[in-house]
Amino acid sequence: MQIGVSSYSFSRLVRDGSMGQLAVIPKAKEMGFDVIEFSTLAVPEGDTLESFAPKVKAECDRVGFDIANYTIGADFINGSDGNLEAEIERVKGEVRIAEVLGAPGMRHDATRGFPADRPGAKSFDAALPRLVEGCRAVTEYAAERGIRTMVENHGFFCQDSRRVEKLVCGVNHPNFGILIDMGNFCCADEDPPEALGRLMPYASHVHAKDFHRKPGTMAFPGEGWFQSRAANYLRGAIIGHGDVAIVQCLRIMKAAGFDGVLSIEFEGMEEPLRGISLGLANLRRFVAEVYG
Repeated sequence: MQIGVSSYSFSRLVRDGSMGQLAVIPKAKEMGFDVIEFSTLAVPEGDTLESFAPKVKAECDRVGFDIANYTIGADFINGSDGNLEAEIERVKGEVRIAEVLGAPGMRHDATRGFPADRPGAKSFDAALPRLVEGCRAVTEYAAERGIRTMVENHGFFCQDSRRVEKLVCGVNHPNFGILIDMGNFCCADEDPPEALGRLMPYASHVHAKDFHRKPGTMAFPGEGWFQSRAANYLRGAIIGHGDVAIVQCLRIMKAAGFDGVLSIEFEGMEEPLRGISLGLANLRRFVAEVYG
């Protein structure tokens, strides 16, 4: 199994200007990761996405680093001013960026849900036909370019394992799968091992993420915490420091025969380089314990 890191883990450093997007690449390699994935490229002033992507690819080639995945936002209900065809074409443009990067896979969102002022049904089942249409159109286009597409359990509306399973089964295309984030199930108040076990047959890529968790019956814990869909409290954690049963998830992955890329996505309050480094040491130890 390859252990990767999402560039999102470094996003705080990129945002505050202490590390450029290109500087993330040699730093991640130096830290000991096998591969990297990019989560929405932070394009510098003076560049465009189209002009910057080749520079990212060139820097990865220079340090000998494969790009395992490219992650972007999408919304087949609200995106492109609610125009489904326009949003499909926009996401196809991101597929072309993934092709420039040489990434074998691309994760895009499905939707954040219906607008609050929309009349009528707002259920996931009501959204499903439109989401299936959008995801299928994108994956058919990506398949022609050798790029596998996937959605993630992410964004509250399309986060529960049963909803994500409905979507992937609705699309029903061999090029379409799931980026399973073991921590993100907490945002929908699901048990991560149970939910991950349900989705493993469709796994294209896996994120290792940890959260500290507190019940919503408590007072608000303060800065750094946010609420799940059922108003429980969550805070990003260093891998192995939180409450997500990571070792149990790894056992489920092994039993399912998963031997692909497992990427850390760190979003804790700790200094990012320290948090990522400690998480990598823990994750490698956990993987060695489970996979041997």
